[in-house]
Amino acid sequence: MLDLTYETPKPKVIAGAKHDWELVIGMEVHAQVASNAKLFSGASTRFGAEPNSNVAFVDAAMPGMLPVINDFCVAQAVRTGLGLKAEINLWSAFDRKNYFYPDLPQGYQISQLYHPIVGEGEILVDMAPGVARKVRIERIHLEQDAGKSIHDMDPAMSFVDLNRTGVALMEIVSRPDIRGPEEAAAYVTKLRQILRYLGTCDGNMQNGNLRADVNISICRPGDYEKYQETQDFSHLGTRCEIKNMNSMRFIQQAIEYEARRQIAIVEAGGEVVQETRLYDPEKGETRSMRSKEEAHDYRYFPDPDLLPLEIEQAWVDDIAASLPELPDEKKARFVTEMGLSEYDAGVLTAEVANADYFEQVAEGRDGKMAANWVINELFGRLKKDDKDITDSPVSPGQLGGIIDLIAKGDISGKIAKDLFEIVYTEGGDPARIVEDRGMKQVTDTGAIEAAVDQIIADNPAQVEKAKVNPKLAGWFVGQVMKATGGKANPKAVNDIVQAKLGL
Repeated sequence: MLDLTYETPKPKVIAGAKHDWELVIGMEVHAQVASNAKLFSGASTRFGAEPNSNVAFVDAAMPGMLPVINDFCVAQAVRTGLGLKAEINLWSAFDRKNYFYPDLPQGYQISQLYHPIVGEGEILVDMAPGVARKVRIERIHLEQDAGKSIHDMDPAMSFVDLNRTGVALMEIVSRPDIRGPEEAAAYVTKLRQILRYLGTCDGNMQNGNLRADVNISICRPGDYEKYQETQDFSHLGTRCEIKNMNSMRFIQQAIEYEARRQIAIVEAGGEVVQETRLYDPEKGETRSMRSKEEAHDYRYFPDPDLLPLEIEQAWVDDIAASLPELPDEKKARFVTEMGLSEYDAGVLTAEVANADYFEQVAEGRDGKMAANWVINELFGRLKKDDKDITDSPVSPGQLGGIIDLIAKGDISGKIAKDLFEIVYTEGGDPARIVEDRGMKQVTDTGAIEAAVDQIIADNPAQVEKAKVNPKLAGWFVGQVMKATGGKANPKAVNDIVQAKLGL
């Protein structure tokens, strides 16, 4: 962890109401396990396949078909728990969650209500440099995904695609520790980042591989602290759940709307009804979906087709030993060992591919200079072209080569930017390009001195002004750089100009 002092952000206070109100938010994130096969069958999980082509007999609930646990999915859940500093339960069990829906062939979902595989953990959510909130994880359990109902292919019929049925999900349940819409989005962003570093979920929200259910309630200032002291939920308002959020922006918008809706109800003398709602991004509002079910509504009971899941501590230890360096630790190392600012380290570690690219560029080089070129030049250009690091035309070796040429004094910063543009658009070895195109920096003091003498001789009035105001010496430096096509060593030019003008 970063050896820095963090402050906890203040809770968001909703303005524009009769009274001050604060938000209390808990989240249930459904993360699709990165696995080639489903949780209880060998059917493929490939996205985009023909409808109903990735369906095994057990997924379709054919009579007599029994589920068989995919141990890789179990390992991925354990790996996730370890990455979130959570307790791993060596004994867990599966339950049946009973409800009817057309895309759920069995009429029940296999889940883990009573004995989840992962217990309590935590995530440190960065809000700004030096500002973070610790969000407690209550549990992570494994469960099956349902299929997909399609309603827009025929005006009179609905269709069902069972390709997702049985795909392994990790439901990651937080405590109600999140206090505002920005924090909620930051929490999902940080969780997604950790999952991608671990390789347990690809975090693709567009494909539905990461979805969030947001539980929102309001309370008066001071009530949340009472809840923290007593763990008594009566100090918090009645919560409503917004289902299946797959966008950070929509999460924030939905929370803002729902908070104001609940405040308006309470301040008008009404009571908030506990229910499940959906967010309509076109209208910018939430709408009722169904009354909120409790556990007993689903008639949970232990799945008779699956024995309790028992794992050994030695197996967990082996998984722990194989964990990669996670974003917080990598960020801390970039700050302490490479001297980067917390902000720059955060940018570079936001995606594991970005961090890997930077480390290759920085190896054996100045970390700050490498960070500057990766963030400002490369990331800036990639963003302009709507590309990510995996599509970069400039390899780490090529960018490192440009930095090496600067460090050796072969090229100036200005020439380096011109060289970067050539490498980005045309490719090639930076050193060879400099040599072949005559881009090498002029370090011959005799040649630079001749250029300075010429500029001084041509501008006697400017010389007199510079002697009165030494800051105007920069004008001569600029003229010399222009005359030499930007190839002269800037420091040598400045030193010679200062000497010639007697400054």
